[in-house]
Amino acid sequence: MQFTRRETLALGAGAALMTVLPYRANAAVEDFVNEFTGGAEVAEGGVDLIAPEIAENGNTVPIEVAAEGASAIMVLAAGNPTPPVATFNFGPLAGASRAATRIRLAQTQDVIAIAKLADGSFARTSSLVKVTIGGCGG
Repeated sequence: MQFTRRETLALGAGAALMTVLPYRANAAVEDFVNEFTGGAEVAEGGVDLIAPEIAENGNTVPIEVAAEGASAIMVLAAGNPTPPVATFNFGPLAGASRAATRIRLAQTQDVIAIAKLADGSFARTSSLVKVTIGGCGG
């Protein structure tokens, strides 16, 4: 099988694009984290994220996030076309800084939770969720 020059260029461009896309997806997640934190340092731990290890259907994946005394918690799905999933804001009378919801996941990926704590610091945790049937129409 022989390829024309045009086909060879198209194959090369496609391969280069597939190499770059995963790096940009991770960069996009970091951009959202930096926007939420204002570029501040983010410590590992201090946030509870409960998500299933395996989700049979990516359309409805239950998660729960909590952080003692948090004023806000942002949830990101690193492998989704649009990584931001939700931001929960807690007022002074909210009591526990805890929220539960169902999210959509396009594929197996990390779900990331970042909490803004009462003292202005930030904490982060993540959980790998294996998805058997994607939920973002992908």
